[in-house]
Amino acid sequence: MIPNDLTSSGLSGAKPASLERAELLAATLLSERGEASGALVARQLHDALGALDASDRHRFRRYLATEFQPDKAALRAAAERYLAEGTAEAAAVLAQAADPPRQELLRRMNMAPGGTGALIAMRSEISSCLRDEPELKLLDADLKHLFASWFNCGFLELRRIDWQSPAAVLEKLIAYEAVHAIKGWDDLRRRLLPDRRCFAFFHPALPGEPLIFVEVALVEGLATAMPPLLSQDTDEAAAGARAARADTAIFYSISNCQDGLRGVSFGNFLIKQVVEELHAEFPQLKRFSTLSPVPGFRRWLAQQLAEESNPDAGLLPKLARDGWWHDPEQSEPLRASLMRLSAAYLTRRPSPGNRIDPVAHFHLGNGARLERINWLGNTELPAIQESFGIMVNYLYDHDSIENNHEAFVRDGAIVRSPDVDALMQGPA
Repeated sequence: MIPNDLTSSGLSGAKPASLERAELLAATLLSERGEASGALVARQLHDALGALDASDRHRFRRYLATEFQPDKAALRAAAERYLAEGTAEAAAVLAQAADPPRQELLRRMNMAPGGTGALIAMRSEISSCLRDEPELKLLDADLKHLFASWFNCGFLELRRIDWQSPAAVLEKLIAYEAVHAIKGWDDLRRRLLPDRRCFAFFHPALPGEPLIFVEVALVEGLATAMPPLLSQDTDEAAAGARAARADTAIFYSISNCQDGLRGVSFGNFLIKQVVEELHAEFPQLKRFSTLSPVPGFRRWLAQQLAEESNPDAGLLPKLARDGWWHDPEQSEPLRASLMRLSAAYLTRRPSPGNRIDPVAHFHLGNGARLERINWLGNTELPAIQESFGIMVNYLYDHDSIENNHEAFVRDGAIVRSPDVDALMQGPA
């Protein structure tokens, strides 16, 4: 049970051990009613937590997860009332009784300066423990629930990042890029030239900290491979001329920057807002597409080919050869089979036992169309290891986004182009 007779005056005198002090402050924070004193105690609590070592911080998180539960008697009474009455008022009372006190404690912890960042860090720290300590899932779920409200798209600010942006923000781009590593300042400068754009979402509670960012290339036609997009050409005049001729915007990297915000979706809002920004700046753009990895393909294919009865099982030893992707004599005989199998992988309907590729799920769920599958679109070793170098274009067509989204969410239907359907049929 939560002590309800503690006040900030109970913190005077001899200090308890550091962990005990943090627990006492947490209980005191929940008992406070004044906003001013609540902010003070919240700051003291974060200071106390900052002084703990990793082991005691973990014990404190377990304390949060296990001690601040709904009152069982009140919850039972509210549930019985709702079952008896079935009224909206009874439902509201039940919802209030079911709301764990832990959520209110977390809200009050957020009142301290830097509280939001501290709570994001807390959720990031517990992520590796959720499998072995399922009780922490309660704390994780409460944090995710609160973050979904606090990081509602209405609170987010879209900013373009360019070479004139603060150095601290540029450094974070290099650190957080999760799809195509930025190899130093020269590489970053290339990605910010006139035929490139970078946009990020920021939140007032985390000034200077991007939440998610997207990198865009302005090109002619549908880009099918990464090397041209990541070239080291730094001629600004030539880049400006390419931007003026561009008819297509390629989203080639989307990186989440805060692990503690995993599962809080704002990537779809980012893409849609960036499309609006780009269309306003470059009215000649006709297509908005991604060039995306297929991170689950190799793992899925290995499971399929492990069955001796699979007619494609003979691919396994050939795919195990080192450097086959650099040798056309070895790679071309594999092309038709891998393209057909990748099309089969990407067009599977989602089901409880049949999870689709996470990147595909993101874009298809946002209403994109599976437009094109590209052979050896990225031959960097990480791309070979996850998808044999195959990359995908997901096309965002303004006139069909909503219908595509509804079809995917309602029926699991994956809208795709005739070219993808042709791959599934194999060679004529």
